[in-house]
Amino acid sequence: MSNPEIEEIPIRDDMIRLGQLLKLASLVEDGVEATELIRNGLVQVNGEIDDRRGRQLHDGDTVTVNGRTVRISTPAGS
Repeated sequence: MSNPEIEEIPIRDDMIRLGQLLKLASLVEDGVEATELIRNGLVQVNGEIDDRRGRQLHDGDTVTVNGRTVRISTPAGS
């Protein structure tokens, strides 16, 4: 079930919130779009739908939106 098209998204700290990641990874245009996608159950974290915009994400976590998957990469995880 491995996806070769997972894009690594490096972050500076050891954690990022879901809404912030969606913007950083250009999965959404702005916070309003992020909120709508999350509220409508269109965002998966580690393969499961998550409706918490403030969800804390850490090294190795994956986020999928509209068929595009990204993986968090932190300095500690490198």
